[in-house]
Amino acid sequence: MPTYDYICDDCGNRYEKFQSMSAEPDTVCPKCGGKVRRLIGSGAGIIFKGHGFYQTDYKKSLKPSDSSSGSTESIDKS
Repeated sequence: MPTYDYICDDCGNRYEKFQSMSAEPDTVCPKCGGKVRRLIGSGAGIIFKGHGFYQTDYKKSLKPSDSSSGSTESIDKS
């Protein structure tokens, strides 16, 4: 569920509300009762919360692996 930003046209109160995409947008300011409008935002990146997310989980290896070394040296099996 996304978080939406709202601003009141009367008092300037700006707030965020966590609601489903199918929910009706707010129309009344919780502070003064005036008319509010939903602001268009750029969205947010993925936020990982909780245990189990580490900086090294998806880190690329600094040394090349043996299978991707691209060696063209042939081995004599006589």
